[in-house]
Amino acid sequence: MYDVDSFMADLQRRNPAQDEFIQAVREVVENVIDVVNDNPQYVHNRILERITEPDRVVSFKVEWEDDNGDIQVNRGYRVQFNNALGPYKGGLRFHSSVTLGSLKFLGFEQIFKNALTSLPMGGGKGGSDFSTRGRSDAEILRFCRSFMTELQKYLGPDTDVPAGDIGVGAREIGYLYGQYKRIRGENTGVLTGKGLGWGGSLVRPEATGFGTMYFASEMLSHAGDSIKGKRIAISGFGNVAWGAVLKATELGAKVVTISGPDGYILDEDGISTPEKAAFMLQLRASNNDVVKPYADRFKAQFVPGRKPWEVPVDMAFPCAIQNELSLEDAKSLVSNGCRYVVETSNMGVCADAASYLIDKRVSLAPGKAANAGGVAVSGLEMSQNAQHLYWTREEVDARLKHIMNRIHEACVKDGLEDDGYLNYVKGANIAGFRKVADAMCQQGY
Repeated sequence: MYDVDSFMADLQRRNPAQDEFIQAVREVVENVIDVVNDNPQYVHNRILERITEPDRVVSFKVEWEDDNGDIQVNRGYRVQFNNALGPYKGGLRFHSSVTLGSLKFLGFEQIFKNALTSLPMGGGKGGSDFSTRGRSDAEILRFCRSFMTELQKYLGPDTDVPAGDIGVGAREIGYLYGQYKRIRGENTGVLTGKGLGWGGSLVRPEATGFGTMYFASEMLSHAGDSIKGKRIAISGFGNVAWGAVLKATELGAKVVTISGPDGYILDEDGISTPEKAAFMLQLRASNNDVVKPYADRFKAQFVPGRKPWEVPVDMAFPCAIQNELSLEDAKSLVSNGCRYVVETSNMGVCADAASYLIDKRVSLAPGKAANAGGVAVSGLEMSQNAQHLYWTREEVDARLKHIMNRIHEACVKDGLEDDGYLNYVKGANIAGFRKVADAMCQQGY
């Protein structure tokens, strides 16, 4: 029989200074502990110990030359966490904040996110402390070539299939894939997020944002409500936020905020025109991490140095980075009448903020459920690559919506509490855990 505090104390002892990883594991363990203790097979097979330990961690040096001819050195990682359900699947993140602990947290979350899609994908994550900000295209190309020269040893379409993440968009995926081909001499579905002309899938750039809005729409429908007419706050301004803005507008909602490291935009007219959405992509491509130019362009309000959670809204969608919504932010949202918080970044809500929102009976959708649209379409891209064909935009979008609806059904099945409150965090964790744990038991140790 397991005790949460004893298990977590031992895990923390073995993983010092990895706070984000410990936070992610604690959330899952607290939700699934009764399920584990009630299932002798899970206890006998030591599923908790095995599922919280990566299959392997690859760490390597990345040497590259900048435009001044100086040699730069970064660190690269790939965390191959669990492949019980299929090849390792998870993005590559290029950002100065990348550490082994942050990638272990993301890889651990990816296990259950991928399980919830019902597609045959295991969980992994990788990246580097290299930042594309302020770097030329030539420097990014040289870095990507050096990074992939080492990483390619551990990849394969049935082994490990990375995708993009923060700092890794279409340009970086192209450079990485080109180097993989040069070394391995093969065209395979070894990366997702590829260009449409060479193995990519329609809807992939928008997928995370589209998927989170499909999930949110199901949340509202389950509560007898509708997303149409809802006032929405979104953080971030990259691909994820862009896709969320597009789909929210299509579904009849009104997005009034986006944000960056410099502050947030409040656009009371709504970020609702094709021109405004297209400008978000221009900001992302600039590598400057600022949103103020949006305010200058469209005469919107710019609030420097603050986050958008102080704006009165019906729904909040953290779309930027982990732990971006604090306890104080949660209190501000609740006091302003927000009833739905949908994590679209990975673990976008701090642990104490999540507890507060649940205590206040705000509907909180965890990232492993709500933002699974990105990896879902990555999985669909893998399927298209394996069959050497392309599906239409309508077919991919319909499959994405179906997957997100099924994820919502799984959360409902395991998350309904005695007082009628639907605990999406608990439901997602139990549903994803059961699927992976059963496969691990059936495959032996």
